[in-house]
Amino acid sequence: MTTTDSNPFFHKYDTPHGTVPFGSITLQHIEEAMTEGMRREKEQMERICGNTAAPTFDNTIIYDDEKEDGYYDLLDRASTVFYNILSADTNDEWDALANKMSPLLTQHANDLRLNPVFFERVKAVYDAYHGDEPTALRSLTGEEKKLLDDTYTGLARSGALLDAKGKETLRRLTEEAGLLSLQFSQNLQKEKKAYKLLITDEAKLDGLPATAIEAAALAAKEDDGSRAAATAADADNVSATGEKRWLFTLDYPSWQPFMTYSTQRDLRREMYMAYNTVCTHDNAENNLAVCSRLINIRREIAQLLGYKDYASFVLERRMAGSPQNVYGLLNRLVEAYKPTALEEEKALEAMAKRLEGDDFVMQPWDKAFYAHKLKLAEYDIDAEMLRPYLRLENVVEGVFGLATTLYGITFRENKDIPVYHPDVKAYEVTDEDGSFLAVLYADFFPRKGKRGGAWMTEYQSQYIKKSGENVRPHVSVVMNFTKPTEEKPALLTLGEVETLLHEFGHALHGIFANTRFASLSGTNVLWDFVELPSQFMENYAVEADFLRTFALHHETGECIPDHLIERVVKARNFNVAIACLRQVSFGLLDMAYYTLETEFAGDIKTFEKEAWAVAVTDKQLPETCMTVQFSHIISGGYAAGYYSYKWAEVLDADAFAVFRREGIFNRETARRFRDCILSKGGTEHPMTLFVRFKGSEPSIDALMERNGITPEKMS
Repeated sequence: MTTTDSNPFFHKYDTPHGTVPFGSITLQHIEEAMTEGMRREKEQMERICGNTAAPTFDNTIIYDDEKEDGYYDLLDRASTVFYNILSADTNDEWDALANKMSPLLTQHANDLRLNPVFFERVKAVYDAYHGDEPTALRSLTGEEKKLLDDTYTGLARSGALLDAKGKETLRRLTEEAGLLSLQFSQNLQKEKKAYKLLITDEAKLDGLPATAIEAAALAAKEDDGSRAAATAADADNVSATGEKRWLFTLDYPSWQPFMTYSTQRDLRREMYMAYNTVCTHDNAENNLAVCSRLINIRREIAQLLGYKDYASFVLERRMAGSPQNVYGLLNRLVEAYKPTALEEEKALEAMAKRLEGDDFVMQPWDKAFYAHKLKLAEYDIDAEMLRPYLRLENVVEGVFGLATTLYGITFRENKDIPVYHPDVKAYEVTDEDGSFLAVLYADFFPRKGKRGGAWMTEYQSQYIKKSGENVRPHVSVVMNFTKPTEEKPALLTLGEVETLLHEFGHALHGIFANTRFASLSGTNVLWDFVELPSQFMENYAVEADFLRTFALHHETGECIPDHLIERVVKARNFNVAIACLRQVSFGLLDMAYYTLETEFAGDIKTFEKEAWAVAVTDKQLPETCMTVQFSHIISGGYAAGYYSYKWAEVLDADAFAVFRREGIFNRETARRFRDCILSKGGTEHPMTLFVRFKGSEPSIDALMERNGITPEKMS
């Protein structure tokens, strides 16, 4: 047994609220704790399986609920920290440890899930509560029944009912899948971070807003290669050879404004192709074969477990229930939105020809550029007009203030809470009665070791001990926003404000968690329900009364003018159908891969373009490929589940319609949303929770009304 006195994971954290002491943790500590954690879990399994008493809920299902003082759940503690940092601030050493530990952790998880003695004990408890004969066992609460059902079903779906040969096959497949998923993510991060567009001719910056130019200058200074050859003249963004430099990357805050504003069509093409051919090149980071194998492994696992395809396996435990229901939603959205999307595409092409001439042929790298021109012409609104009013610090205070208005909770930065990077801020969250509610970490800016996108995660889940102690969560939101420069603070786009609201919605789902068991707490809900709280919060981004609470000019302090807000509101549905079909196309691609019943042996690029053709309204280039960088469905948890974003959008539009009727800041409505949905986690079926909040099941009508899609536009 490891007895490392200096390893923080083996001891109670001596930090505010028992937060992770990041500065004291080394990779050796993590490896030691994960290794010892696996040993302890095996020992615990042996005790459960060796128990001569009849199986009960207390001695089998929640055996490990009350841990002895000082005997911490090392594996959960260490692996949570490790994998969260692996996404947010990794390097070669962390990647190497991930490669080492991944197969060991998968093997360990299989050992637990496939233990036949343990499954028989769980089955005995399950049968006792679900059989026809009366039982002398104690009655269970609703949450305990849910945990029992989830435990039994989870083991069955993890292979516990397979014979010995089937279990060995499952072990081999899951271990291979774990390594390939890790390889996919590492390849994607390395290739995206490797691309650099370095501009030294100032004329090539034509059209770009000052914020993008300043950010590119800062990026050039911070670039490792630039610094290696730098001189003191770097303070003025001048290289040792006397050239000024501006660096653009595939990080979204750099790539998106370049594609939107640059007048240099050849450079837009270069950036577009770099972004959309990542991980397809003939090098070590090519993900084509990795994707094919992962798609086939998931099909093999599903069929081994008795399902016809992977989607059927996954959707059995989703609100949607079946591939047919998913296709029903996606096809209805295509039918409803495609006529409008085609009109929107024609309007873009007309704008391009009006500016460039009738012979102009628009290409994919032109769409964002001419969409910006069209939006400016139709609504006199532009993302850069809003930036001066969207200083990050003010936006954060506005979002926190919204939570205070709705739920009475408050946020206070605590600099004594350790963080894993200087960019990260930590906040204490207090409930309206003054009690401690949660810790919230916020990590806003891109960096070399951070994957793209935005996400919410936890370092500690909420649960209630038998003693009654309510262990409060430590939640983190991670994003890649526009960074501050030497000249300006971090000024966001409205899209970035929506992203913050989205991840903050996930955070509230964790912060308000109030359940007995951690496995049913917070965001541990059916996957097509998890996006409801996040997408619900996005609705506030274009609410005038919300914007006025924080949108102040970063230099003058002037509140955002009413005429700008009016333009934002009027433009909210600009190209809404194109955006909808883009999400639908991703859902169709996901379903196409995971409804395969035979081996996938085709060409990923070709298959992709055929799979989503019905929802695509623009030109497809043969070289481009989404699949190889589609983390959600290849290495993330959305395989056969990407439709969830549109499914939850139906829910969020319907839920926000309730707020709109009763008042978007109505405290009683918010209290009902918190009590019925946010605090309940996965303790009940999501439809039960939603109906309890709204009073009826959801309908697509509210979404279509919000998007301005009327029946006549569907014809």
